[in-house]
Amino acid sequence: MLSDYITPGDRLEITVAGVENDEELHLDSNDGEFDIHKSYRTRVYDIMTEDMISVEMPMEKTKLILLPVGGNFDLCFYTRKGLYQCYATVHDRYKSNNIYILEMELTTNLRKFQRREYYRFSCILEMQCRKLNPDEEKKLFNHEVEFIDTDITLEDGLIVDISGGGARFVSDNSYGQGEFILFKFTLEIDGKKREYNLVGQVVLSAKPEGKENYENRIKFVNIDDRERESIIKYIFEEERKIRNRKIEDSSIQQH
Repeated sequence: MLSDYITPGDRLEITVAGVENDEELHLDSNDGEFDIHKSYRTRVYDIMTEDMISVEMPMEKTKLILLPVGGNFDLCFYTRKGLYQCYATVHDRYKSNNIYILEMELTTNLRKFQRREYYRFSCILEMQCRKLNPDEEKKLFNHEVEFIDTDITLEDGLIVDISGGGARFVSDNSYGQGEFILFKFTLEIDGKKREYNLVGQVVLSAKPEGKENYENRIKFVNIDDRERESIIKYIFEEERKIRNRKIEDSSIQQH
């Protein structure tokens, strides 16, 4: 049963499925601040049937994000049993008990993610990057070690979310889809700083409306398993710190 895997209150991430522009999704003026290039996080509200769920409409800052009725979306659930993914269509949207609700019909079966690398952690981290030159790309495909010149001038940017499989960052410049870039950043793990020099392939590079900087998504290429696991460890450590702070704040308020 669906309720064996997903329960009310579980977090989920919603991303547009198989759409390249607003026209394909048939957005109208009632769809407000919705952006097809973003992922939105929210929570499961109720399990209605084996193929129908309701979720709270996502919020961004103080704005309600109205996902379009009929739109197809990729859902990733963060549950007590792990990460699960499926596709769904928005069936209806309404307000109930002062909560704005989306009814979503699941169009595929749940599929469990076997790897933790898919979990994206929201953060603000300084980073630097640059495009690989043709010679470096050739060596990348030949799996040559330590072929990158890290002394070349790099562009500054900010990582806004990261996972064991990739990252999203903002920068002054755009990058071509499919391009390979050197990606440098530092994480603090177990109280020690660790520097990363990774290669990423650009999945998306676009300037959101009303923004000055470009938003870029990359997936890591040829990443060492130890580096991937250390990034995942960093994410779990930071999530634990956040949970502990919430518990402490709640305890202080009760007293």
